Amino acid sequence: MTTLKHKVLAYITHGERLLIFSHPDCPEAGLQVPAGTLEPGEDPAEGVMREAFEETGLSGLRLNAFLGEYDQEFPALGAVHHRRFYHLICEETPPERWIHYEWYPSDGSPAPIRFEFFWVPLPDGVPELVPGHGRMLPALLSRLTPSTHR
Repeated sequence: MTTLKHKVLAYITHGERLLIFSHPDCPEAGLQVPAGTLEPGEDPAEGVMREAFEETGLSGLRLNAFLGEYDQEFPALGAVHHRRFYHLICEETPPERWIHYEWYPSDGSPAPIRFEFFWVPLPDGVPELVPGHGRMLPALLSRLTPSTHR
């Protein structure tokens, strides 16, 4: 039986930069954007804001746009992730790099999980992300104009 999980992913920008992170204690996890699982009955727009704050620690975030959605299959796990992507704007001056801990991992991993966050330049400085995390980057780039970010 396949399990359906509802996921939200956040493309957080500050100026011409995108926020990504690594797992210093688990480098094989790859480079990612903030993401997480919706709680039962949770509105996706509210969920992406909750997940973005929980994972990054950034409080000066504003939801700018819904970018799209699709289903990602994980046959080995017997799961399908219904992924919704959002653009969030960081309205405060953030650090260039920082460590933040995920205290409530939705996958059941023991907490805390250490993340190292950093900014990469758009559009050409985005490294390869884990599968599916870069899927809506074209939609993000098509929406970025000088009036939509700092």
